[in-house]
Amino acid sequence: MSTVTETGTRGVFFANARMNAMTRAMLGRVYTGAADTGETLTTIDRITDGDLESWVREWEATADRVAAIGDDCVRRGHRISGRNALLRAATYYAVCVIVADGCAEPEAVRKRTFAAYRRRWEQYLSLLDNPPRPLEIPYEDTTMPGWFFAAPGEGPKPTLVMVNGADGAASYLWPGYGSEATLRGYNVVVFDGPGQQRMLFERGVPFRPDWENVLTPVVDLTLGLPDVDPERLVLYAVSQGGYWAPRALAFEHRFKAAVLDDGVVDVSAAWHAMLSPEQRESLAAGDRDGFNAAIEALPARVKWNLSWRAHPFGCPTFYDTFVEAARYRITPELAARITTPVLIADPDQEGYFAGQPQRLYDMIPGEKVHVRFTEAEGAAGHCEPMARSLAAQRFFDFLDDHVGLTGSK
Repeated sequence: MSTVTETGTRGVFFANARMNAMTRAMLGRVYTGAADTGETLTTIDRITDGDLESWVREWEATADRVAAIGDDCVRRGHRISGRNALLRAATYYAVCVIVADGCAEPEAVRKRTFAAYRRRWEQYLSLLDNPPRPLEIPYEDTTMPGWFFAAPGEGPKPTLVMVNGADGAASYLWPGYGSEATLRGYNVVVFDGPGQQRMLFERGVPFRPDWENVLTPVVDLTLGLPDVDPERLVLYAVSQGGYWAPRALAFEHRFKAAVLDDGVVDVSAAWHAMLSPEQRESLAAGDRDGFNAAIEALPARVKWNLSWRAHPFGCPTFYDTFVEAARYRITPELAARITTPVLIADPDQEGYFAGQPQRLYDMIPGEKVHVRFTEAEGAAGHCEPMARSLAAQRFFDFLDDHVGLTGSK
């Protein structure tokens, strides 16, 4: 059973850092209706700290129960009640998907929970007052799946393209800031890029560092959609998206403004922080076999933290993944090419990319804003998970000013 400790905004629910971070993020989703406080707290109270099988079992049980409520509401003609429950269920299934690599049968867990997530997410979308338009965005020899959420009203409107992080579901992005964007007058494009969700689980397409080759096709398609003002295209990127977006912005200059939540210079730094000095030496020496053996010998619960991060890179071994992650860096030369005005979020207690938002801010020569989110504001932690309202205010005020969207002020 978890122990809930009153520690101000730090909110310690689990000793296991990953579980604690996921719980804080779940509580933050209450703001947009993608989770419920009571459902979250009663679920985590049944979970054994550090036991990922327990995490999946209890969250899946909650998701099943809430999904059944949604089905019953829809069957009885209560569309809004039904869609609200289905969104929460999708969120709860999604938080099972991202820990599958720590389970005894990872593929079985991932397949089952992702199928349930996708079913409930798509049911929810179908019940919206204005359901989104499904997209298949041309990408090399395949397509990237996505959705176009149109803002109310006729005529050209500003449009927000949203870039996810390493493991986030689309159902995190849309209710996170996407639904608020449509209320403020923005169209919204959400998609799965290489290594993300459907692109990884259904099409086997891994991450890539050169996201200009991902984002430019998204822009090309978006500009051909109805009621999109080509002069008022803006970007939001979260977590590891805070690397992909500035990388793409070094080459893609059609955005009017961008929000990086957080800003990332070097993805591999978070990887190296998990290694012992001996493991770092082995990696630096190019000792592939020795490094892999050392990682494989780690306790299962420790190795999981590497496994779930490694999976989307699509590399054969841990050593190869670490070498690949080193390519995910914003160099001074790349930063110098960024001409899009950017807001860079920088929260206290940033657990993955500490100090990197400031570094990126210092590297970019053009128009930029560095926004601190503090513990005193209740906004500490990676991507300020429990301060969604405050973050939305700051992010959209910045974007509104750059697209002249005075109606949402």
